[in-house]
Parts: sequence; C-alpha cells; structure tokens
Amino acid sequence: MLRSTACADFYYFLKRFAALASSFYGGSVPVQFTILGSGSSGNCAYLECDDTRLLIDAGLSGRQIRQRLLAIGRTPEKLDGILITHEHSDHIQGLTALAAKLNIPVYCNRLTRDAIHAQLGIEAQYRLFETGATIELGSMEINTFAVPHDAYDPIGFLIQSDGAKIGILTDLGHATKLVTERVRAANILMLETNHDLKMLQEDTRRPWSVKQRIVSRHGHLSNDAAARFVCEMASADLEHLYLGHLSSDCNRPELAQETVTRELQRIGATHVAVATASQDLPCATLFYGRRVDPPRQLEPLRERPPLYGDFSEPQLRFSL
Repeated sequence: MLRSTACADFYYFLKRFAALASSFYGGSVPVQFTILGSGSSGNCAYLECDDTRLLIDAGLSGRQIRQRLLAIGRTPEKLDGILITHEHSDHIQGLTALAAKLNIPVYCNRLTRDAIHAQLGIEAQYRLFETGATIELGSMEINTFAVPHDAYDPIGFLIQSDGAKIGILTDLGHATKLVTERVRAANILMLETNHDLKMLQEDTRRPWSVKQRIVSRHGHLSNDAAARFVCEMASADLEHLYLGHLSSDCNRPELAQETVTRELQRIGATHVAVATASQDLPCATLFYGRRVDPPRQLEPLRERPPLYGDFSEPQLRFSL
C-alpha cells in the first residue's frame, strides 16, 4: 500500500512538472537529454522530445540500460529507435537485449549494420541510411556526417527538435572541417575527451602500438585536442558541453574539465556550462528549451505630458 502511494505521488509530480514546463516554454515540453553512461567501456545516451524517444548508442549492458532508464522514469519498451555511431563493442553491446529481444528499430549505415551482425549475430529491425543523409524520426531531424575513427563507417549526429540542436561526437581522432561545420550550430554538445596525453605516454599497461593507434588521426581526442576544437567551433548558441568517453586509467574527470574550461575562459566563452559524463552513473537530465514569449503588441500612439519642463509639443511614445 505504501509503495502504491509513493508511486502515485511520483507520477503526480511528473505530470505537474510536465504541465509547468509546458506553460513555461510556450506550450511545448522541453527536450530531455540524459547521458546514461560514457567511458571506454560503454556509451549510451537518451534523448526525448514531445513525441519521440531515442537511445544514442547502446554500449552498456541491456540490464544497465534498463536500470538507468528506470531511474529517470522511462523504460526500453517505449523507445522509438536506437541510433548507432559505429560498431565498436562499447557502443553496441546492449543491442542483443534491446533491439533483438524488444524489436526496437536500429538506425545506422550499411557497413555498421554488417559489422554489428558479424559481431553479435543478431537479427534486428535495421533502418539504413547513407552517411551524410538527413533522416526524420517523429519531430526529430537527424543530420549524419562522417567522422575520422578506426571503424568501418563511423558517424556523428546533429539532432534538431523543438528548437534544440544536439551534437554527438563520441569517437574521433581529429576534428575535420566537415565535423566543425556540422556541429557549429549546436546548443548541446557531447564531445569525446578520451585521454590526457601525458598520462597516456606514462601508462605502462598499453603497448606502444596501442598508444600510437589512440593518438592517431583515426583514434581518440585528447583533452587538449578537444579543448582546441571547442574553442574553434563554439558560438553564442552553444550552452551545454558534456565531456565523454574518458579513459578510466589515462584521464581524470577533473583534469578534462579543467583543461576545456580553461580554454573556453581564455576566449571569453564563459556562457558554456561544462560537465563531465561518468561511466558508472547517469548525468543529471537536462531539460532544454527556449522560452517562447507571446508577441508584444504596440499600443496606439497617445499624448503624454512632459516629464520635466513645459514644452510646446506633446510627448509621444510607444508602450511595449
């Protein structure tokens, strides 16, 4: 009985919050964005707008994805699809439990589909697209573009919905001109800060060949490289920056955040809120929307007595 009452209270709170949000944002519920987990061992994010619910990658176990969705009041059964950036295991390992068993559509390009099938051996509802295409899913417009990484056909996303633009760059060895231009309009950006170069160089667990792959132009972004990229693409539109895909032993969250924040402050981009994603816990859900104020009406011209002195001409004004 107590549990039932608690659940009722919780859902009443969610309904009240949705009503208040709808009122504040001019009648539309804001976009919700939650990074469920991000690191070298698994990456998965959740994006929701008024009529569409998506996962971006499914690199956690099916059980972990379910638990973390439940923690924000959502379930995998209500998902409309799963976007996949590339076929590495830290981006697809949850597909067996989600796409195969729950029949959730998987959106990816053909080479990524073939690689997923070869690795996992699963049959799923694949929705294929060409890299560079723009696809529509509900009220979301999803722009895809190529990124340099050591996978078959890796991609990034710029997702637009309800006035929000969310950029996804989880794995890339360097930022090409194409990548920079595609995410320049983002209000929210999830960006890889994989390693600190000094920590990677001093690491004794990785052979030289692996280190060379990581720092190559088709490997992973370091903290410094990510900071330079953000400073190049940041505009007044960028409000929220999430640092993701951190190496567990060649990086530290405070180091990544300090490096990127310092460079943003150097160029005067103090309006950007920087947060670091965790492998073990979801980030706090971001509710994003631009408030829509009703159009202001100009009142008719009318005479107004002068505030000071005695002027022969009447004083006219517009009232907003």
